[in-house]
Amino acid sequence: MFQLISAEEAAAMIKPHSRIALGGFLAVGTPETILDAIVEAGINNLHIIAITSDYIGKGIGKLVDAHLVKSVQVSHMGTNKNIQDQVNSGEIQSELIPQGTLMERVRAFGAGLGGVLTPTGLGTIVAEGKQIINVDGKDYLLEPAIPSDFALIRAHKADKAGNLIYRKTARNGNPVMAMAGKITIAEVDEILEDEYIDPEAVITPGVFVNYIVLSKEGRK
Repeated sequence: MFQLISAEEAAAMIKPHSRIALGGFLAVGTPETILDAIVEAGINNLHIIAITSDYIGKGIGKLVDAHLVKSVQVSHMGTNKNIQDQVNSGEIQSELIPQGTLMERVRAFGAGLGGVLTPTGLGTIVAEGKQIINVDGKDYLLEPAIPSDFALIRAHKADKAGNLIYRKTARNGNPVMAMAGKITIAEVDEILEDEYIDPEAVITPGVFVNYIVLSKEGRK
């Protein structure tokens, strides 16, 4: 069963050098209330795993603007000049990963797998230094699972068992990230205290959710 906490309490759990799997895509479906609390607390040297680098002042951009990020594993950073500058200066270490491969590596950790085999990246710089495994005459890259200490996600509603549903495109990578955190903290718009979400509609089962924070933002 989940525990309802404040954004400040969520931030207090996160320590410097934590690995954070962050939900959202281009700042849609990102847990902005929790991110604000992390910035306020000044928790630094963070390693962020996310699909994109969002924008200046939004999503990951808030952490980057405050110089709290040590390294990132992302698939795209073209929309955020500040992270580009910090990567180019050496302040932030980065690994750019094809989006599908990134999410499969995150999912693998959540599923207890050591990694995944994929042909994506063969013959490119993505393959440099990686093991190639041949299966039935076809080569694949061995991509290791990506671990995370925390998953910070954004959902629309939670029920009293912690089951989550999302709203439209704000769903994006959140369900996969939710599975991958050793501790998962979900920011939601609303908690249904007296009812359960229809099991056929549940996207993230409550078994993956440790803590819930009520969002201070509008509906997402």
